[in-house]
Amino acid sequence: MSDVIVVGAGVVGAACAYYAARAGLDVTVIDRGPVAGGTTGSGEGNVLVSDKEPGPELELAVLSNRLWRELAGLGGFEFEPKGGLVVAETEEVRRQLTELAVKQDVEHTPVDGPALRDYEPHLAGGFAGGVFYPQDAQVQPMLAAATLLRRGADSFGHGTLRLRLGVRVTGFIRSGERVTGVRTSHGDVLGDAVVNAAGTWGGEVAALAGVELPILPRRGFILVTEPLREPLIRHKVYTAAYVTNVASDSAGLETSAVVEGTPAGTVLIGASRERVGFDRTTSVPVLARLAEQAVALFPALREVRAIRSYCGFRPYCPDHLPVIGADPRLPGLYHACGHEGAGIGLAPVTGHLLAQVLTGQRPDLDLHPFRPDRFAKEAS
Repeated sequence: MSDVIVVGAGVVGAACAYYAARAGLDVTVIDRGPVAGGTTGSGEGNVLVSDKEPGPELELAVLSNRLWRELAGLGGFEFEPKGGLVVAETEEVRRQLTELAVKQDVEHTPVDGPALRDYEPHLAGGFAGGVFYPQDAQVQPMLAAATLLRRGADSFGHGTLRLRLGVRVTGFIRSGERVTGVRTSHGDVLGDAVVNAAGTWGGEVAALAGVELPILPRRGFILVTEPLREPLIRHKVYTAAYVTNVASDSAGLETSAVVEGTPAGTVLIGASRERVGFDRTTSVPVLARLAEQAVALFPALREVRAIRSYCGFRPYCPDHLPVIGADPRLPGLYHACGHEGAGIGLAPVTGHLLAQVLTGQRPDLDLHPFRPDRFAKEAS
């Protein structure tokens, strides 16, 4: 019998388990695959404030950024506080970026065109300027999930954390109108609360409990280059189009240049977005477009070989906000999913806030914008 059952061993589920165990709860994490075997293992590791519109998600991102830095201080995370540089092709776009940064009210520095090379010496010429966000960072997502689970299992002498991998949740157990556990491919698991942290598959897990969450997969490709002998890119660099694409409702293909280096010397190139279900077919035209956009940012990449590509599925919600908190339709059920492409960045704050709710504390942020039943109310 556990205090909390977390369904999903990606980085969000791992953070939920970590903070719950640290709060003194006994936690069981269940996943049908390995740790970080879903969307987490296909992520870039973005920890961003720069791409968030002013509002509830930005508030999450700012608090989560602070929590990531606290976690990084514990050691065991490949966390890079590199900062992010958003560049503008035209003077009008530069003005819009600057206005957005002021509205966001986060740390930022406006950068004029000539000064861009001070940040990125190998950046192409001709850009009108941009904005530098020192809080933007990157974390190795698979290592992050594994480290959170390992540290949660250590539990600081408070709660406990058990991990059950290769176990599929097939249904929910109820006592009256309350969830009291889950049915799995390896038998029943009882618990006082169940957290749905199944990422892109969060809607499917919710359906097993008889509630609806409109979470859909939004596919994205990443190109990875050969390791470079000398670092070419200092920060996370992307064009203003990335901010627009993140907020888009389009089901069609959208791409925007996002380029950054890694400690291993490789360069990660994204980002594409399209809703095509769970189709994993490699799209050469999409990869070619990503490569072309990356070279437009950094011409030196034209001489660098791409050695592999991979794709993942972001858990897309219609209003672009995650689902976090208790489900009023079914007592005992909680959700921590639907983060789209921000799940890695928002994982600590999600786990932190849910642990507060699970232990009867008042959460540090208002969870009303992320309530699980908001979609049903909008449809009625």
